[in-house]
Amino acid sequence: MPTLQPVPTLRFEFVSATDTGRSRSNNEDSVVLDETAALAVLADGMGGYNAGEVASGMATSFIKAELGRWLSEASTQATDTDVRRAMDICVDNANRAIFNAANSNPQYAGMGTTLVVAVLRESRLLLGHIGDSRAYRWRDSELSQITRDHSLLQEQMDAGLITPEQAAVSNHKNLVTRAVGVEDTVLLETHLHQTQPGDCILMCSDGLSDMIDDDQIASLLREHDSLPEAAQALVEAANDAGGRDNISIILVRALGTPPAARAWWPFRR
Repeated sequence: MPTLQPVPTLRFEFVSATDTGRSRSNNEDSVVLDETAALAVLADGMGGYNAGEVASGMATSFIKAELGRWLSEASTQATDTDVRRAMDICVDNANRAIFNAANSNPQYAGMGTTLVVAVLRESRLLLGHIGDSRAYRWRDSELSQITRDHSLLQEQMDAGLITPEQAAVSNHKNLVTRAVGVEDTVLLETHLHQTQPGDCILMCSDGLSDMIDDDQIASLLREHDSLPEAAQALVEAANDAGGRDNISIILVRALGTPPAARAWWPFRR
């Protein structure tokens, strides 16, 4: 009878970066990390005046506080199904808070935000998203987009109405079909991914993905092994391409852990 091998436990390195870009006067993106809970959250707000800033900030701070606390308390006893349920509940609560704020304050009317939420557990990634902020996986020198935009362009591509090449130069890039806070309910799309030592997860707002293509992103990740340097290079490339929007990035690298150290090895900053 074959011997069952233990599932490898990974530790994770987290880096985030955000930049106003070259065309905007304020930053409506928001990023937060909770390394203790292995949680990363990125949001790209929308709305007039400072409403987008308010929406994205509410989403990230609410989810970090609520989901981060739950993850820390639930520890390893929670199943992946439990974590998905907690993600759904926390995002639903954040959505209602933003929706209520938008409907009770005229200056916030119509505000909303995209969202990407990542929870890292041992050798697994639970990833949830809403809107057109994205997540990619960099593995073995290959870049794969692991979220599918909730956008008009994506729906048109899925229906065969336009090609990816036509979508890249479309004037309708910012029309999302799903956002946090716009309606009283919203569906978080979640997926479970296996992670391996050396994997790098890139979460980003469309201020990055609209300015540089996947080949350029891959080239920069290939050139920069240091996560802080890679994040800075990505921001600079988006700005060099025009910087027409705020640019936000989270990079998470999976690192192998020696078995003897698994019980105490800290998250690396």
